[in-house]
Amino acid sequence: MEIVAFGVQADERPLLEEAFDGHHQVRCLDVFLNRDTAPIAHGYEVVSTNVNADLSAEVLQTLAAGGTKMVAQRSTGFNNIDLEAAADLGLTIGRVSSYSPYAVAEFAWALALAVNRRLVRAAERTRNFDFRLDGLMGRDLHGRTAGVVGTGRIGEAFTRIAHGFGMKLLGWDLAENPECVALGMRYVPRERLFAEADLITLHVPLVDDTRHLVDAAALAAMKDDAILINSSRGGLVDTAALVETLKAGRLTGVGLDVYEEEAGLFFFDRSLDVINDDTLARLMTFANVLVTSHQAYFTEEAVGQIIATTVANVEDHLAGRTSEHMLVTRGQLPAAAR
Repeated sequence: MEIVAFGVQADERPLLEEAFDGHHQVRCLDVFLNRDTAPIAHGYEVVSTNVNADLSAEVLQTLAAGGTKMVAQRSTGFNNIDLEAAADLGLTIGRVSSYSPYAVAEFAWALALAVNRRLVRAAERTRNFDFRLDGLMGRDLHGRTAGVVGTGRIGEAFTRIAHGFGMKLLGWDLAENPECVALGMRYVPRERLFAEADLITLHVPLVDDTRHLVDAAALAAMKDDAILINSSRGGLVDTAALVETLKAGRLTGVGLDVYEEEAGLFFFDRSLDVINDDTLARLMTFANVLVTSHQAYFTEEAVGQIIATTVANVEDHLAGRTSEHMLVTRGQLPAAAR
């Protein structure tokens, strides 16, 4: 059987082809799945996508009409999928429930250290043989307070690194993680975490209750010299409110690997295009903001795990099996999703 995979990155392609070799043929496309590209999938029983695919009801209807039976998403997040529409159409939807938490946690720390110590500005200067230190002063993180919003596997990995730095630990989640508590983390209300933390990092999924978790009120509660890191989902942060906060001269640094309107921008070369997103364009003008293109997960280990789970999901679908990775199985939503 031949599978069509949308949104495949150049470094990802040989790994994907190798993983399916001997099982199925895979047609790798660098275009993303949306209403315009969905007809390409006509005749393919299995379609693989990434997190920025448009899997709205309209796109799912196009896929189903073309003979698609399964969508295998190569990511943990699934806020881009209309699960109820998928169920109504009798589709199977698989995702990757988890992969290396260290990939994302380590990248979140890379962002935090880069904005704290002004590494991008320093590198740009030294490339031009400007070796001044003006404007490059950072702060010791030892002894300061890290606020971890979401203490699952990734949040726990971030917490372990923060503990290694000698930081005080605050956490917020629906349930306490005993591993984080053992490291000295105190769980506090979200508002208190925002108010007291020097470094705030986000590691929760994007659902209705977490959309714009960091809104104008949350930003107003933060210290003027706080550092904010988001390597989870762009919709967790109200970007317009963040821009206003930065315009007021607040926050020492912001590191964003995700952006709420990133679809159609991230993973593409837009260097020669006119960018019509005024909010993103304004965000890029702040010297204390570092934006990367949703690459926190992009390590050999994590991508290998993502692809291995994707292959397993396809095999489970063909064999009529289900697993914890299935969001919809032949039109049936899990009871918790109903």
